[in-house]
Amino acid sequence: MKYLKKFYLPLLSIAGLTVLFIFSNELPFSRLLKKEKPNLSKLGSLPLVIPTIKYGFAIDTFSMTENTIKNGDAIGNILNDNGVDAQIIHNIMNDNQHIFKPSNFRVGERYTLFKSLDGKELEYLVYEPNVYHYFIFNFIDSIGIKKIERPVTKKIKTTSGTIESSIWNAMAQQGSSPELIAKLEDALQWSIDFYHLQKGEKFKIVYESHNIEGKEIGAGLVLAAKYEMEKNTINAIYYSKPAFKGYYDLEGRPLNKGFLRSPLRFSRISSYFNTSRLHPILRRVRPHFGTDYAAPHGTPIMSVGNGVVLEARYSGGNGNYVKIKHDKQHTTQYLHMSRIGPGIRSGAQVQQGQTIGFVGSTGLATGPHVCFRFWKNGQQVNHLKLSFPPPEPLPKEEIPSFNKEKESIVALLN
Repeated sequence: MKYLKKFYLPLLSIAGLTVLFIFSNELPFSRLLKKEKPNLSKLGSLPLVIPTIKYGFAIDTFSMTENTIKNGDAIGNILNDNGVDAQIIHNIMNDNQHIFKPSNFRVGERYTLFKSLDGKELEYLVYEPNVYHYFIFNFIDSIGIKKIERPVTKKIKTTSGTIESSIWNAMAQQGSSPELIAKLEDALQWSIDFYHLQKGEKFKIVYESHNIEGKEIGAGLVLAAKYEMEKNTINAIYYSKPAFKGYYDLEGRPLNKGFLRSPLRFSRISSYFNTSRLHPILRRVRPHFGTDYAAPHGTPIMSVGNGVVLEARYSGGNGNYVKIKHDKQHTTQYLHMSRIGPGIRSGAQVQQGQTIGFVGSTGLATGPHVCFRFWKNGQQVNHLKLSFPPPEPLPKEEIPSFNKEKESIVALLN
């Protein structure tokens, strides 16, 4: 009995201490038995690395190089210089002609090389010709080329301003793009003489803004425009119905009066129609039966109306020129072109606003310009002084539909 007490008492003591040890709140065993949840707040102290994404790639996992295409660069040479086998280059270009053609690879545009982190192996090449889409050349898994279209969202926006010197300067001061300025001129080109704007005149535009990833990247359709002069206000409302699409005034009358007021955008008149002008080269008084529009060499020249090309050739003092018959009464001619537009030849049909040539100084010319001439009933006339009969309005049955489309736009315009 004495022996048992000596043996068991120490064991009981050890057992008791063990129980206390396990269930003590200060020890980890108690937390395990109680299934205590870990303190997740401590995880916040760890650094969180967010990958940088571009073209759908986590670019931190690549050796990336951005480049611009230079004169003499070809897609095949670039791939070959970066270790891609010639047979693979041939296969990828040949198998994907329906997606990408080597001729699409143009000087001044961007491409990006994605290599393995050690820089030894080219895994992808991305070619971005514009903000709307890009091409991915894949050399890793499924070798091929994929065209990725960026999703574009449209927003309705407005801009307005006051003329100080020109519509270009007034809109540029508001941050408008050249694209939007050109589209405003398209909307008002039949009603406004952009060469004789007056200081203090006002304008307002409602237009579609094209956006990618929340950033405005271009201007879409001009939905409405208003131009306020001292004694008159011009309104242009876009009507979208296919059979009648175009710009109309508030009553549904088309603004298109048959002829544009100028064959050029954003030029200046350097010489007016004048029957007793001193010729700048011949140095003698000689009638000038046209209006000269000065513009940079290569500026596109537009046909002012629909018609058929009568002549498109070179002739002494006229240089390269195009002559167009529009109807039984009206003919126009465009002189001193640097070159005649593609497809423009005798008998060709042309549409209003179509490019028929490019500004130059061929023939008797002191500098780049287009001499624009206008015939009415066989006589050369000053087109700036012509007035044309108003076009036919929309059919009566079309007016309710036009008014419904007009209401929401006019609310923004006013």
